[in-house]
This record gives sequence, C-alpha cells and structure tokens, in this order.
Amino acid sequence: MTTYSDKGAKPERGRFLHFHSVTFWVGNAKQAAAYYCSKMGFELLAYRGLETGSREVASHVIKQGQIVFVFSSPLNPWNKEMGDHLVKHGDGVKDIAFEVQDCDYIVQKARERGAKVVREPWVEQDKFGKVKFAVLQTYGDTTHTLVEKMSYTGSFLPGFEAPRVKDALLFKLPSCGLEIIDHIVGNQPDQEMASASEWYLRNLQFHRFWSVDDTQVHTEYSSLRSIVVTNYEESIKMPINEPAPGRKKSQIQEYVDYNGGAGVQHIALKTQDIITAIRHLRERGAEFLAVPSSYYRQLRENLKSAKVRVKESIDVLEELKILVDYDEKGYLLQIFTKPMQDRPTLFLEVIQRHNHQGFGAGNFNALFKAFEAEQDLRGNLTDLETNGEVSGM
Repeated sequence: MTTYSDKGAKPERGRFLHFHSVTFWVGNAKQAAAYYCSKMGFELLAYRGLETGSREVASHVIKQGQIVFVFSSPLNPWNKEMGDHLVKHGDGVKDIAFEVQDCDYIVQKARERGAKVVREPWVEQDKFGKVKFAVLQTYGDTTHTLVEKMSYTGSFLPGFEAPRVKDALLFKLPSCGLEIIDHIVGNQPDQEMASASEWYLRNLQFHRFWSVDDTQVHTEYSSLRSIVVTNYEESIKMPINEPAPGRKKSQIQEYVDYNGGAGVQHIALKTQDIITAIRHLRERGAEFLAVPSSYYRQLRENLKSAKVRVKESIDVLEELKILVDYDEKGYLLQIFTKPMQDRPTLFLEVIQRHNHQGFGAGNFNALFKAFEAEQDLRGNLTDLETNGEVSGM
C-alpha cells in the first residue's frame, strides 16, 4: 500500500467539515428504514411525506451516533427519475451529503474546474433557521449534496418533522454503539478509478490519502486497485475502487454488473467497541461474511513477531469473525456485512481503529476469498473467458 503526506495548498475558503448524511433511493422507504433500525441499531429521527406537505417523495431519516441515513421513495407512478434509478440500480445510495462552510465558494470553484452542478445553491428554512444546499454530480448516477447550516438548530433539515410513530420493540434490543461514518467506498468499472478519483482532487480540492494496486491485493481469481481521496482536514475519506484483470469475475465487477455501473459499494461505520457492537448486531440478526479458521491461525503466528500488541482476545475475534490489520504503529479491527438487499451490491462495514489509519489492505486477500465464497453461492464466481466477459475483478 502507499500513503500520501502531501495535502496540497490549503483551500482559501470553503471547508468540508464531515459527512452530513447518506440518502438511499429505495422501493419502500418505510420498510427499508425499519430494517436498518431493527438489524443495525438505528433509531428514527425525522420524516417527510404526504402528511408534511411533500407530494412527490417520502423520506424516513434514521440516526445512530452521528451517522444519518435517509431513505427516500417516490409517491407517484409518474416519478420517472426515481423509477428509472430503481430499475437500473435497485435499492442503493443516491447521494452523499457533506456539511460545509461557504457552499457558494465550493460550487463556484467546482464549476470553474468542470464539475457538473446538478442544482445551483438554494436556501430552505423553517422555524429552526436556514440551510443552504447545492448538488454536484460525481461518479455514476451518484451525487454530492453540500449542506451549509446557517445557524440552523433543528434535529435534521427544513421540511422534516419528528417521526410520527416510535417502535417500542427497538428499545428492547441491545444497542450497537456505531458512532460516525469512517469512509464511503465507490466502485468503478475497469479503467475508471483514476478519472473518478481525479474528479475529487480537481473539483473539491481533495488530496490522495492512500492507495493499493493489483500487485498488492489479489487472490488466485481476482484483484483490485483502490485510491482513497480526502478533504484537507482529512475528516471525509472516499476510497475509489476498480477491478483488475483476473481469471474470474471479482466481487467489484459483480457489483458493477448488478448496479448497472459505478456506485457506492459500502459504508464503513466506526465504533469504539467492535466486540460489543458485533455481538449485539448478530443478536439482532445482522449477517456478516464468514472468515475461515485458517485466517486466525496465520494471524496468531504473525502477531508473535509483530511490534504491535492487539488488546482484544484473538479467540473472541475469531468467534465473531472480526478481521485484524496492523503495522508497527497500531491496528484496526473490521468486519463486513453481507449485501443489505437482494442485489449483491451495497453492504456495510464496522470498523474500530487503534492508531491505524489504513483500510485493511492486509485483510483484502482474506476478504476476497470470503466474497468469492458468497459469489460462488450466487453462481457469480464465473470464468471470464468462458462467459466472454470483459476482463476485470
């Protein structure tokens, strides 16, 4: 892997503060939100729909820690934009919102550098204050909404109200302790990673943070390349992946095929106590990728000569199928869910960091084998030559 220390010049204006929210376009927002609440430990935060005066779109907002997900569905049969998106991509991420300072300046700079402005800055307000928005087009059909809070004090955004119903059952389930969005990964078709990552460097004044290529991450069947871009303060991290040529279709190519092109592959959610989080998530019925016992035998052997000491019990990590990656300075713990919908597209990651800012490069091979086992069950670990596919992961 490669890490980068050059942030470039600090932008004169227009700070990116952090992830604000992630909006999913789904077939049934009410049920999708309920699923994430019951399985992943979220709670209802806000609602917008017919009862609040929204005639075209219903949105259910859920929150855990500082993580905010918005699930939106069309209300009418003539909503072609959302209908076409759902047919092409299935349920998945449409928009990643960033909270920013000086939205106007960011949009001006992005436009000057060639970014597509989907919607010019506009202001919405309610009794809690004003919020300025703008929307930019990034990879595939994904957008970025810029959110500038102008002394806004509401729980979410103008136009949303408190949820109308509380699910009493949720309060009887164990809490999961997921705190913030650590990073959001976008998968690209082969040979499109460089241009997708360059979009952030050029238009948003982000910089490279980390990367790996297919000589570092590969299995017998498939491999990947990845570039992580981030804002100047490094509070928003966006890995961009692409498949690399291999003997069989990789999980990244599988994603691109089922998603109908580029899109958000997974969202990593950070916790301070991954063992408790995963115990409770499993109790709630969340499904995770399986890792073979051979991984933990090798891990125990490797840690004997490592400079870093893992505080958690390896036996417990093996029981819960949590992965470990480390260097001489620290380590991270991570685990990945199975796809969150029937299409093998979007999934979630749970991550805990101990002085380690990487993305689990040491685990990629083990993860790919776990992904490949799931692909085989789906009948998608196919030979590229046999199927006449374009080579790719």
